[in-house]
Amino acid sequence: MDYSFLQHYWWFIISLLGGLLVFLLFVQGGQSMIFSLAKTEQHRFLLVNAMGRKWEYTFTTLVTFGGAFFASFPLFYSTSFGGAYWVWMAILFCFIIQAVSFEFQSKPGNTLGKKTYRWFLFINGVFGTFLLGVAVATFFTGSDFGVNKENLANPLGEYGVVISQWQNPWHGLEALLNVRNLCLGLAVLFLSRTLACLFFVNRMADKELVDRSRKFLLYNAVPFVVFFLTFMIWTLVAKGFAVDPETKVVSLEQYKYFYNLIEMPAVLAVFLIGVVLVLYGVGRTLFSSTFNSGIWYSGIGTVLTVTCLFLIAGWNNTAYYPSTFGDMQSSLTIENSCSSEFTLTVMSYVSILVPFVLAYIVYAWKSLEKKKFDSKDFKKDGHIY
Repeated sequence: MDYSFLQHYWWFIISLLGGLLVFLLFVQGGQSMIFSLAKTEQHRFLLVNAMGRKWEYTFTTLVTFGGAFFASFPLFYSTSFGGAYWVWMAILFCFIIQAVSFEFQSKPGNTLGKKTYRWFLFINGVFGTFLLGVAVATFFTGSDFGVNKENLANPLGEYGVVISQWQNPWHGLEALLNVRNLCLGLAVLFLSRTLACLFFVNRMADKELVDRSRKFLLYNAVPFVVFFLTFMIWTLVAKGFAVDPETKVVSLEQYKYFYNLIEMPAVLAVFLIGVVLVLYGVGRTLFSSTFNSGIWYSGIGTVLTVTCLFLIAGWNNTAYYPSTFGDMQSSLTIENSCSSEFTLTVMSYVSILVPFVLAYIVYAWKSLEKKKFDSKDFKKDGHIY
């Protein structure tokens, strides 16, 4: 395992975690429909408790994704989290109020009222997913930051060593002014709602709620496809940030991300399989009233598709976090932003445990879902939200 292999390996791990996270955002998608899909208190109770048994998976995966990014590519972590902090603070706030809502909405002495906490869940479902999509889109569109590693030898007084600096006062909020970023943000939002509908069709025992979920599936799948195709076509025909393998100079290259797919046929094949699986899960659920396994087809397809999106952003001599303020050479690549070879090597041995963790998640998931969700069963098991 040479240094280059370790860098590519850990970008793959980050990409896979990103794919798993986007799939698990179906929890947030379900929360965003508390007041629209569920029209009665019984249905809201069902939705909240069905999501309540899954929210920790999403939260844990988000933390793992951030932790793995910090350990393997610390310069990205310090540049983005230290510079675009308003966006990341907004995302973290959305997930914090989610945790608080699930834990306290049914506790004795709740002075805010159950409805207030459900609005918190709604906010997390809408803005948490949308902002994550916008943040990921900057991997392709770029951000306004500068990096100067020479500052390592020039401490700046009370602030210590400052390697990267954000170049505008918006600190990440400027990403909301980029239409392509908004397209991916909306695509992730509607994808999470689409996956939530598929999950409800698969897991709910209430026929009325299942029927409404099938209707809402169409309402959310169509805008998801529109926004996702808009982002993908725009990205594939746009200029990308290419890195010269010899000189390491970053430059703009027309159709860079399209060429990445063509030059990495395995990634292209997996990407296409993922897209087909997502569409198959949605399409068959829409056209067959007896089919209820769409969540597994679309879920696996989501993981594969998102993983490949991350791969074309970082592999094949590409700057995965481009700098657009005027110095493209500040752009981050998997080579100039990663940890030391020793750190990546040690982490690689630890990553061998990942399949065992995934196996435990599958086991815990099945243990919690021995039969379909019913409001009577929730009340009987003594653990309700």
